Amino acid sequence: MEFDALILAGGRSSRLGGVPKSQLVYDGATLLSRSLAAAAGAGAAVVVGPDPGELPAGVLTCREEPAYAGPAAAIAAGLEALDRARGPLRAAMTLVLACDMPKADQAVGALRTAVADDRPGRPGSEGVMAVSPDGRKQPLAGFYGTAALQRSVGEMEKGGGLVGASVFALLARLDVRTVTVPAGATDDVDTWDDATALGVSRQGS
Repeated sequence: MEFDALILAGGRSSRLGGVPKSQLVYDGATLLSRSLAAAAGAGAAVVVGPDPGELPAGVLTCREEPAYAGPAAAIAAGLEALDRARGPLRAAMTLVLACDMPKADQAVGALRTAVADDRPGRPGSEGVMAVSPDGRKQPLAGFYGTAALQRSVGEMEKGGGLVGASVFALLARLDVRTVTVPAGATDDVDTWDDATALGVSRQGS
């Protein structure tokens, strides 16, 4: 499956005292590097957020405007960066992935399998979104039709705007189906208690 990848790494991390989630460590690697590894095989990848430091060759970076404008605005910025870089080579599907899920690779693997098994005419023609076994949807772990995402961004820009808008509001315009992923695959780090429970630590700890 051909796809491009958009990694969101731009939150304030206010409940972590401002420590960037992207630089937290799980199993010897930063959460950002693990997210990029989960997106392996993408035709192009962009990290949206503050300066992430050294990245693998070819990985793009950009920032939503204004900074900390929220995930919908970050997705729009990432789509624009991918368009500038890829032009007519842009993949039909875009992986949208937050950088705060230590086991995101498991979610991405399940989602890729689901996309590969899709049948013509099946509901959810514009993407797949991860859902945990207990029913918690995670829109920041999903493969979405690039054209559908761009259409939704344009509609939101003409309406109430993207600043402060939620990802669920952005994706509400898409025909998306949910895919159950392995338990723990979409568990994310919002607080230090979360980090401890998931085995995530600061760099150098």
